[in-house]
Amino acid sequence: MNVSPDQKFSILFALFVGALITANLLGVKIITILGVSTSVGIFAYPLTFLINDTITEVYGKEKARHMVNAAIAAQIMVFVVLAVALLLPPATRFTNNEAYTAIFSNSLRIIAASLTAFFLSQRTDIFSFVWIKGKTHGRFLWLRTNLSTILSQFADTTLFMFIAFYHVTPKFDVPFLFSLIIPYWLLKIGYSVASTPVVYALVAWLRHPNNSAHTETR
Repeated sequence: MNVSPDQKFSILFALFVGALITANLLGVKIITILGVSTSVGIFAYPLTFLINDTITEVYGKEKARHMVNAAIAAQIMVFVVLAVALLLPPATRFTNNEAYTAIFSNSLRIIAASLTAFFLSQRTDIFSFVWIKGKTHGRFLWLRTNLSTILSQFADTTLFMFIAFYHVTPKFDVPFLFSLIIPYWLLKIGYSVASTPVVYALVAWLRHPNNSAHTETR
C-alpha cells in the first residue's frame, strides 16, 4: 500500500500526541525496572523524543515545533476536560467516584508539571539536534539523535520532578529529588540508545519512495 508523505507525517504526528497524553494519564503508576523506580510513562513518553528527532531530521525544525505546539494544545484540552470531569458530581449509580477522583487528581498534577517540562525539553531537543547536525555537516544521525535526547531528557526529568514534587513533603528536598532524577534519566538514556535503529528506520520510511525531503544520515 502506497502511503503519501503527508499521511506518513500524520501517522507520526498522531503517535506523538498519543504518547504524550498516554504518559501523562497513566504515569501515576510506579514500577521498578532494573532496580529503578519509574513511572509506567517510560513506555510512552520517550517516544515523543524519538519522533521529534525523526521529524526534525526529515522535515526540519519548524515542522517539529508546530508538532510540539499542537501536542501541547491537545494536552491542555485533556487537562481542562479532566478538571471539569472531576468537579462534576457523579450519578448515584456511579460508585467508584472516590477511586476515580484519587487517580485522576494525581493525573492533573502530573499534567500540569509535564506541560512546562515537555515544552522546554522538546524545544531543547530540536535546538540541540539542529545544532549538532550543523556541526557534523549532516552526518552521524545516531550521534545527534542520542546527544540531543540525553540533553533534553535531563532537562525534562529535572523540570518535571521539581515542579511536580519539590517540597510536597519535607522528604522531597533537592538531594532527594536528584536521587530520583539521575537513575530515571539514565534509564531514559538506555531507552534512547536502544531505539536508535528505530530512528533510522523511520527516517528511511519517511523518505521512501516519494518524500522530497532529503538529509544525510550517515
